[in-house]
Amino acid sequence: MNHLSNICFKPLTNSIYMKPLTMCFNLNGKERTWDLLEAHDSVLIIIYNISRNVFVLVKQFRPAVYYYAVPPKERVDTIDVNKYPPELGVTIELCAGIIDKNLTPIEIAREEVLEECGYDVDISNLHHIASYPSSVGSNGSKQTAFYCEVTDDMKVSEGGGVDDESIEVVEMTVSEVLNYISKKDMVSPPSFLFGIYWFVHNKVKNN
Repeated sequence: MNHLSNICFKPLTNSIYMKPLTMCFNLNGKERTWDLLEAHDSVLIIIYNISRNVFVLVKQFRPAVYYYAVPPKERVDTIDVNKYPPELGVTIELCAGIIDKNLTPIEIAREEVLEECGYDVDISNLHHIASYPSSVGSNGSKQTAFYCEVTDDMKVSEGGGVDDESIEVVEMTVSEVLNYISKKDMVSPPSFLFGIYWFVHNKVKNN
């Protein structure tokens, strides 16, 4: 259970994660502008535990998701957390993380699997799937996706992230995940759907 309090919203200043800017350009003879966010590239890892045939997923509170769950007129200094509990901002996701160190994407992916989910995997266990823009509206940073099979023997910690991260590791069978993504309303990013559909197409159908 998450406990949420002391919520406030203020302008973005001196962020180490993103920088807002406006791009001015001429496209097909017409002068235009577009607001952008400069952000880190990232990695995504589809983790499948072959010891028990379950996906290894993460649940965490996402402030941006919570922000949009609160109606605009009620996004004030004091938000009623009884009316809008923190669970509105809790997502189910694949393991992921930003590339904020002088390491290759596959090295970052290995670290994220260990830090978030507690599995100590060799780089050779991580198989590159694809790289693509993580978003195309305001942020065009690149995300690189990997697939990783783990066993119970590789589990060395409970995971949960580092520093101020608050991550819960959850496991779901293929049927449970397929039932989840069949819902009309889910709290997961598009990259989650990409990863699950990739798995179904490349792993389930092939078996």
